[in-house]
Amino acid sequence: MFITADQISAANKTNLDAVQNLATKSFAGVEKLVELNMAAAKAVITESFSHVQSLLAAKDAQAFFALQTSLVAPLAEKAVSYSRHVYGIAVETGAEFTKAAEGKAAEAQKSFNQVVENVAKNAPVGTESAVTVLKSALASSQSAIESAQSAAKQALAMAESNISAVTEQALNAAASVGKKA
Repeated sequence: MFITADQISAANKTNLDAVQNLATKSFAGVEKLVELNMAAAKAVITESFSHVQSLLAAKDAQAFFALQTSLVAPLAEKAVSYSRHVYGIAVETGAEFTKAAEGKAAEAQKSFNQVVENVAKNAPVGTESAVTVLKSALASSQSAIESAQSAAKQALAMAESNISAVTEQALNAAASVGKKA
């Protein structure tokens, strides 16, 4: 089985399309981050000036400090919300890359399996046991890859769960600080 120029050209076109698709998705993720940062910056500026005006309008030191301490909980909530948005964008973009990588890996595995089948069909008489060993090794490696992918997905899910728990704890801590003030 020989590779023709048309097959090479088709493979190159497919790979170029995949790279273009990933670049487009990367750019979309960056664009979302820029939009989020612009909205956050605008909100910070607006809220900062509003808070400063409130501080300047305070009648005494007690009112001044009450305004300052009342700012803690909302700031913590906004920081956590911002972090969630950034994390969401990163996870979404990463999922697109993972999906593309898994698709390419599946294509490569399929191609490799076809090569092994062709080798098996054209193997000299008496090499059946070697072909069987090769096929068994191939099946074992596929199983190991699938197990590793499953473990990685479980680890990612656990990490996401832990991040959610930590986020909730941070929000609760910020709320309790705001209530104490």
